[in-house]
Amino acid sequence: MASGNAIRGSRVGAGPSGEAERGDSAPCVHISYWCSNGHETRPTFADEVSLAVPETWDCPRCGLPSGQDQANPPPATRIEPYKTHLAYVKERRSQTEGEAILDEALRALRDRGLIC
Repeated sequence: MASGNAIRGSRVGAGPSGEAERGDSAPCVHISYWCSNGHETRPTFADEVSLAVPETWDCPRCGLPSGQDQANPPPATRIEPYKTHLAYVKERRSQTEGEAILDEALRALRDRGLIC
């Protein structure tokens, strides 16, 4: 028994594919980028944007920056190690300043009767 729904079993985009159905594709240009590990990446850009392509591109295989000059790829960026909150405080305060702040905070707690 037919349900009368003409598109039953179809999905969006289903059907014959090709240039005749979708129209002509936009003109594009492939630019080659090389990382320091020798990986080549060829992203596609619109032909109109070819004057404004980025100078560097992240390598999808190793994550290093890639450049358009195969002989001189850009150097790897230096990743700063993770710093704890204490490390940032130690950059701003000296040991004597830290001890003075701690003594002041302990004195305030003693005055309030929270610690002995």
